Amino acid sequence: MLRADEEDASELKIGDDFLKAKCLMNSEVAILLEHRCDQMKHMSGDSTTQLPQVLEKSLQYVKRFSRFTNQGSVKQVREVLSRYQLAEFELAVIGNLCPENVEEAKSVVPSLKTKGRGHDDEAIERLLNDLVMIKKFE
Repeated sequence: MLRADEEDASELKIGDDFLKAKCLMNSEVAILLEHRCDQMKHMSGDSTTQLPQVLEKSLQYVKRFSRFTNQGSVKQVREVLSRYQLAEFELAVIGNLCPENVEEAKSVVPSLKTKGRGHDDEAIERLLNDLVMIKKFE
């Protein structure tokens, strides 16, 4: 386990627990929460059933900040970003924020600048263009 002074996200030094964790984009969380809400309403047998406030608020939040709303698009975003061999948290940040250009991507995900990871400016540009195309046809 890394100590706080040894952690540096720009170099992917974020601790073993976080490196192994599955990070979800807001769009993915929205799909999961919507499914859970539907399950709860179905189980109660009453579509007017009041859901727990924390569930409703969480769903509102992730919907508000989701860049992709179509379940197929969300799946496609994960598949496309996975091809670029990003760390889980890098994938989630890029999928959530959808940076508009290479410099913005490097600014929000400093570890993309790390040499030897195969993320040159051209690869990052392709990645961002792939996201734009998915959003365009959503």
